[in-house]
Amino acid sequence: MIEAQEKPPVDSCSLALIGSGGAGVMTAGQILLDAAAEAGYFGLMTRSTGPQIRGGEAAAVLRLGVTPVGCQDDRIDLLVALDWGKAEHFSDELVLDADSVVIADSAEGEPPVWVTDSGARHYAVRLSELAREHSGLRANIIAVGIVGALVGLDFECVKNTIRRRFIAKGNQLINVIQAGLQASISAADSLQCACKLAPPQPQPRWLLTGNEAVGMGALRGGVRFCAAYPITPSTEIQEWLARRLPEVGGCLVQAEDELASINMCIGASFGGVPAMTATSGPGLSLMVEALGLAVATETPLVVVDVMRGGPSTGIPTKSEQADLAIAVYGAHGDAPRLVLAPNGIGDCVTTTQWAVYLAEALQCPAVVLSDQFLGQSRAAITPPKDREWHAERRRAPADIADFQRFGDSSDGISMMGIPGTPGSEYTATGLSHKTSARPSAMPADHRLQLDKQRRKLEQFDYGDDWADIEGAGSLGLLTWGSTTQAAREAVAQVRADGSAVRLVSLRLIAPLDPIRLARALEGIDRLLVVEQSHGAQFFRYLRAVCELPPHTRRLAEPGPLLLLPGRIAAALRVLEMEQVK
Repeated sequence: MIEAQEKPPVDSCSLALIGSGGAGVMTAGQILLDAAAEAGYFGLMTRSTGPQIRGGEAAAVLRLGVTPVGCQDDRIDLLVALDWGKAEHFSDELVLDADSVVIADSAEGEPPVWVTDSGARHYAVRLSELAREHSGLRANIIAVGIVGALVGLDFECVKNTIRRRFIAKGNQLINVIQAGLQASISAADSLQCACKLAPPQPQPRWLLTGNEAVGMGALRGGVRFCAAYPITPSTEIQEWLARRLPEVGGCLVQAEDELASINMCIGASFGGVPAMTATSGPGLSLMVEALGLAVATETPLVVVDVMRGGPSTGIPTKSEQADLAIAVYGAHGDAPRLVLAPNGIGDCVTTTQWAVYLAEALQCPAVVLSDQFLGQSRAAITPPKDREWHAERRRAPADIADFQRFGDSSDGISMMGIPGTPGSEYTATGLSHKTSARPSAMPADHRLQLDKQRRKLEQFDYGDDWADIEGAGSLGLLTWGSTTQAAREAVAQVRADGSAVRLVSLRLIAPLDPIRLARALEGIDRLLVVEQSHGAQFFRYLRAVCELPPHTRRLAEPGPLLLLPGRIAAALRVLEMEQVK
């Protein structure tokens, strides 16, 4: 029998650190992820917390690998418990088995039943006692040393990461921490855990969250004004932009509520400044009327919705994809708008930049659907490329003769005047209007404006970025947003069994081109539609807009549990075995 420590290195490993709020598991997780990135590994850290403002349960879940990591694994290789307080809250999302290893503070006693019933190997380690032996330390730093040693992180990278994090507290504390790390490495020598990583290929890595990536994409696209009201899990977007916007001559305003924030952005955009706001589902509900105003006045605007579990207040700290319907249809009357969705943390940069470009070019609001998983997860990724997408409007020249702000054109895009520009002044209201912008109740004027607002979105050439299309075969998987990463890994698992599978992930949700989608699905006779929504909103939207293969099945599950690769792969295998009639 091969002992665990003799097993060959692995390409990826999954780790979890749990404890009560304030135990420092998030700090420990970030140190491990940062050290792994410095060593050249890819990685992902997701946060799992309760709805409490203070205290409660907390878990840092990490996956480290020698290749890009976009989702968590189906199971946990190594679980470290700083304490067992409220640990039962993680029994559904941290899957252990007989190959898992559990390390817990010996002062905490026996692990809970869901841990012992898993068959995982359990080690009681003197975490808090070792911390007390090194004055000024906490058990989370001892845990960092043990985990780092077990997965094979370079000790210098761990030390460098800790030095950067704690340098403001003085060298004396850093020296104590390093001594504690050495003691924890010694403690790890007696532990058996088959999760040591293979050597990485050191390359530059970016460490960022999806919310930070959204902010970067907005700046790259040309946003120079942001007004927002804090709401979990989107608040970090405005925190990031508050520091960076002034560096490029921009401005951020914390508004008194969501209604004020979106209307401030509409005003800034009307004045010629590319603008955005960020919110979550409850905030988007409040912004719906203003979205209709932006459509009617053809005012560029980007609204980032970092979705969370709902309805109502829902679960602010958990992820879901159930804001799709309100993003696409949420307005009174006909109010077409752009709806886009990033399919990974790095893609949050790209998709947000694209959204800014499209909103400005098409003079309409664009809703970007991120979610808690993307927004608050932290990843070590390959730096995303800066695309050639920058805010640019069809501006009216100065002293234009007979300026028609909403004049019809073959592509539906009118010239837009900037306040104060001689000859192109106009009044923007939510009333139905003539091409000159004067209010009108004439049926012909109303129909003309509705036609052009829809036509400009449907006729625009979006290029190949509307979707990611990967692979070929008669078995297909269609998804969107954050579920793409787990779906991509599930497809790889099924392909490893010898099956040919095509993956289609939509980045442009609305307008949806049924002709392009039909081409992407050509040759597929079995299709699985995957989403994180209890009401199968994506599936129902697709059926309303286009024709799907007759043998189409759906995998629609709500939050708060993430859809993991194994669950999706199992559904694909079942679909593959079904008889096509």
